[in-house]
Amino acid sequence: MLDKMKQLYDMQKKAKQIQKELKETEIEAQSVDESVTVVFNGEIHIIDIKINESMLAPEKKRELEQAIKNTTAQAISKAQAIAADKAKSMMGDMGINLPGF
Repeated sequence: MLDKMKQLYDMQKKAKQIQKELKETEIEAQSVDESVTVVFNGEIHIIDIKINESMLAPEKKRELEQAIKNTTAQAISKAQAIAADKAKSMMGDMGINLPGF
């Protein structure tokens, strides 16, 4: 029983450490033409968005919207992959083997 409690405590400690690491991790994604850059942290919070001035013309509105959407999706995917990798690592360290991880 005491061993299980220690294992649970260790897992909580490791989870908090990973959460801190994710908060400090920055993930950057750029649109194909590099006109839009989106930066997220590992908790999937937006840190920064940069837009090239050439995209601010009214006739480029739809192109800009698409670039922001695609670049944001790319950054979110990267952040989720990093979080999943860290969770997988933590579970492996704890001797937990879940299918799909």
